[in-house]
Amino acid sequence: MIVYEYPFNERIRTLLRLEDLYEKFSFFLNQEHPLQHHVALSTIFEMLEVAGRADLKSDLLQELEKQRQTLLGFRSNPNVATDMLNAIIEDINRISANLMAAQGKSGQNIRENEWLMSIRGRTIIPGGACEFDLPSYYAWQNNSTEKRRSDIEQWFAPLLPLFEAIAMTLRLLRESGNTTKMIAQAGGYQQMLQGKIYQMIRLRIDETLGAIPEISANKYMLWVRFMTQDGTLKPRAVESEVPFELTLCNF
Repeated sequence: MIVYEYPFNERIRTLLRLEDLYEKFSFFLNQEHPLQHHVALSTIFEMLEVAGRADLKSDLLQELEKQRQTLLGFRSNPNVATDMLNAIIEDINRISANLMAAQGKSGQNIRENEWLMSIRGRTIIPGGACEFDLPSYYAWQNNSTEKRRSDIEQWFAPLLPLFEAIAMTLRLLRESGNTTKMIAQAGGYQQMLQGKIYQMIRLRIDETLGAIPEISANKYMLWVRFMTQDGTLKPRAVESEVPFELTLCNF
């Protein structure tokens, strides 16, 4: 099954983009070649661009506190697994405390590092990080794998509380919805939302169907149109029934 996610607002769109960048960063950081570590470092620079919103930290703290208060209200419910509930609340408390303790703007330590900023400025230029442009960076790339990885981890460390908060927020959002099995007639599906506010749509589909959803939504209606690709990868509309699973997520 393939899961497609569609954000309803810019805030969730930003969190999903940062989550995607963090997955990319983690993958390349755990590789060994200097070029792979170059991608990991460049991904940190991309994170700084996306996370540049000054209110992102406060937004996450407010949302986590809101969810903590909601979960605390479930403690008196006999149908709730108390141990699991307490574990989630403890995670929220720890993540919120770490994020609150993080000083300054996200990535400020990187912005204040002139050497890293010189690399960032050159990576914007296609081929700009060549050895003749950045000899000191080329020398760093020739360090051992362990040294390069340790340096990148050190540079990224102040950003870690932010990404832990993003991961928890998106986890709680994804677990908030109920999943329903649907069928798109002639490759299309519409659903009236009646003005109810949602944060994100999750759509699961069997990958063997070869159907790709094009999603559009607002607070009144959800549209899904399934497409497929031919040998030239040119998209064309699906005209048959397409079964899928739909989850509407909202805090």
